[in-house]
Amino acid sequence: MSDRLAVGDTAPDFTLTDDTGAEVTLSSLRGKNVIVYFYPAAMTPGCTKQACDFTESLDSLRGQGYEVLGVSPDKPEKLARFREKESLGITLLSDPDRAVMTAWGAFGEKKLYGKVVEGVIRSTVVLDAEGVVTLAQYNVKATGHVAKLRRDLGLA
Repeated sequence: MSDRLAVGDTAPDFTLTDDTGAEVTLSSLRGKNVIVYFYPAAMTPGCTKQACDFTESLDSLRGQGYEVLGVSPDKPEKLARFREKESLGITLLSDPDRAVMTAWGAFGEKKLYGKVVEGVIRSTVVLDAEGVVTLAQYNVKATGHVAKLRRDLGLA
């Protein structure tokens, strides 16, 4: 596992495929604040709750200059089904080899039901318009996370 990102770090750039098959490059979003959140699997209860919460807040977040990217190891086809089933408005990105998750500190050892396992660490990293980390949260809870994030960003 690589080190976790911290406030003041420049986020590693990436290009990932979205649920439509298009490529999204992080650096192409310079000039906007970006919320990048990592989640284990589309269409699971916690991940669905979190994605729906981000979608419900999307207009407000965009109004404050934020773009939201959700990253999981799921293939684009599964992400497309997830978007359609849940009417999601956020950008869903596929990181099947977990390279971006690893570079951002969102993949590695974690506790699951008391056991240490390797997997996706539910995380959220907020970047300013220059791609510098302004907030980094790891091992977040799916339920209530977006409301807490909004409070942490002064958007509540």
